[in-house]
Amino acid sequence: FAMNELPELDELVQVGLFNILEERDVQIRGYPIQFDLDIFIAFSANPSTYNRSGKVIPQLKDRIGSIVQTHYPRDRALGIEIMQQEAAVELEGDYPVQVPYFMAEIIEEITEQARRSKYIDQASGVSARFSLANYRAMIASARQRAIVLGETPAVPRISDLGHLYATSLGKLELDLMGSHQMTESQILDSLIASSVKQVFEQYVDSYGLDEISKIFAAGVRIEVGDMLPSSTYAERLGAVPGIWEKAFEVNAAESEVVRASCVEFVLAGLHALDHISRATSAGKIEYEI
Repeated sequence: FAMNELPELDELVQVGLFNILEERDVQIRGYPIQFDLDIFIAFSANPSTYNRSGKVIPQLKDRIGSIVQTHYPRDRALGIEIMQQEAAVELEGDYPVQVPYFMAEIIEEITEQARRSKYIDQASGVSARFSLANYRAMIASARQRAIVLGETPAVPRISDLGHLYATSLGKLELDLMGSHQMTESQILDSLIASSVKQVFEQYVDSYGLDEISKIFAAGVRIEVGDMLPSSTYAERLGAVPGIWEKAFEVNAAESEVVRASCVEFVLAGLHALDHISRATSAGKIEYEI
């Protein structure tokens, strides 16, 4: 049996559970009824800071252990599998969505980074709902672009992550006892940047990145955005062919929409590694030295 939200149970019901665990019997109108029980009961509850009502009776708490542990996925791949399963997003239809795996990895990595961040109250934890909300927001942004521009399939890009603020802010419990002066938005910026860097380094070889930086140092600027047609990316990168080549390292697909996503990933990775700088405004991102 699995029993969720244990503190919300009536105390008399909890006493009954204690009897089952300790005495192997239940009381029915005062009469003890014994069973030859061969069962395993798993209990769950939210972290302590979320328990606004109810409590676990001392006897039962002692019996099942005094600490409620927060369990997270063992690795990023499992987290992505859970995220995609529970998000229940329709990827087909008139405007189908194709999610590059590196974009799913970034979304899950943001959550993993938050779970390790010293700025987040780890007693409260970071729920899987954080990943689900961000994943849905990213896909919604990509699908909106597909509808407006008439592009199919809809492929999420780095610029779609600008919509995560609407779904993330308010879902992170900050460590108010810490000495930092960072706002929730600044912490989210840091989480996204470190997540992009972590995933980028797994996909792209560092060889050639310095040469790309030198081209930007000559005054080249590249603007991308969540509403920029995919067909324009090849023209915009004419002055920096190295980025186009690095995009093929990420994914060798010839599709314009996939290529645009890979290009933004490479640009964001260069920024995360401090090779280039960037400025954002109204959904547009400009990269330069």
